[in-house]
Amino acid sequence: MGLWSGRSGAAKVDLYTRGSVYAIHWGAVLCVVLVAAVLLVSAAGRPLLVSAVLLLALVNGVLCHRLARTAIEAYLGRRAYPGRLLALCAAATAGLAAPVVAAGTTVPEGLLPLLLGCCLAPLSGGHCLLPRARTVALHQVLALVVLAAVLPGAGYGAGDAVAVAVTVGLITGWLAVTVRVSLWVLAVMWKLHAARDVEARLAVAEERLRFGRDLHDVLGRNLAVIALKSELAVELAHRGRPEAADQMTEVQRIARESQREVREVVRGYRDADLRAELDGASSVLAAAGIGCTVLTAPHRGAVPRAHGGGRELSALDAAVQSALGWVVREAATNILRHGDARHCTISVGLVEGSAVLTVENDGAGARASAPVGPGSGLAGLRERLAAVGGSLEAGPLGGDRFRVAARVPLPGPENPGAGGAGTAAPSAGPVPRPPGPRRAPGEHRSAPGRKPLRTGTEPKEPA
Repeated sequence: MGLWSGRSGAAKVDLYTRGSVYAIHWGAVLCVVLVAAVLLVSAAGRPLLVSAVLLLALVNGVLCHRLARTAIEAYLGRRAYPGRLLALCAAATAGLAAPVVAAGTTVPEGLLPLLLGCCLAPLSGGHCLLPRARTVALHQVLALVVLAAVLPGAGYGAGDAVAVAVTVGLITGWLAVTVRVSLWVLAVMWKLHAARDVEARLAVAEERLRFGRDLHDVLGRNLAVIALKSELAVELAHRGRPEAADQMTEVQRIARESQREVREVVRGYRDADLRAELDGASSVLAAAGIGCTVLTAPHRGAVPRAHGGGRELSALDAAVQSALGWVVREAATNILRHGDARHCTISVGLVEGSAVLTVENDGAGARASAPVGPGSGLAGLRERLAAVGGSLEAGPLGGDRFRVAARVPLPGPENPGAGGAGTAAPSAGPVPRPPGPRRAPGEHRSAPGRKPLRTGTEPKEPA
């Protein structure tokens, strides 16, 4: 089942459509071969003629299979239609139909239309994918007219010849319409799939443009002011004016302010907002045809309820929201890329002083038990969660279900080290400060979940 379970939804539809065309093709070939083998064994007809039918049926089947495979690619716009191969297959089909008509008197009564239809079916499977449907219909009608004209010469009456031609026309016409409509649906599906890829690339490009606009808005004016003040300072310095030092001090202040604003832009770009990620995951999965239920239980003991934008999510610490937001983003990406999920459930709640987020989906299949190698998305999430003292568990459940569970301790008196790299160890002396960035001069410790107050003077950091 790896050939099937390891494919995406679009690839499964493609495989099913091609398999159906090939199954009809070889089913028709097998029908001709079996009838010829029965006639050959029972000695009901001329052995040499029946042997020729048997051999030509196999040769025609191989050639028309190649025609069908190439015609499918041509119909999907991936190559040109094989006109020369079509002519060769038409000649092979005519060579097969000729001995069948010649041996028609030895075929059991009523079986000749089915046998002739099976002879023409392999050619019809590839011929019906010609670019113009009118050309296909015209060729079908001409073939039936020729067949109806040839049958009286083989000992059939005019009425019987017309009946056989009409029956063969119904068989080949049904096959042509079925194959062409199936390939039309497949082509539309691949176009939609390509449109989704283009939409994703456009979204990435739009986000890059947004980031570029933010940087331009932040740095454009400040850099222009720095350039002007620097020129002014140079002129004042050449004249020996003491105001040059004041201008350079102002340049230094603007540069530090620009550095701070760039850090804010980058921090906002890299941080993941939990509420935004939940809404984004729901919409993206819904667009992919995957049902998504988001449940939130903001307080211990609360009953989970459908997520509705959630003021309670905004109350979580920014570091906790960012860490859990990255888990939602990576889990949604894995659901889209791996397996064939139909529904997933995302739940957020508080358990024993920690924020717990669980993402569970079905359709994981064989990929659910695949080990997570170094450098994968889940490994990167573990590193992000470890930075705030959290943990991540990912693995298959019963059946084809897969679950990702993240736990992040909430900052507070009971979790003094939460939100940092670790938890402070108890000691007899003063409690050591957990590792993390140093506070700037004048910066005061703020309450958990709130941004620290700043006096405007900050330590120098690289942008």
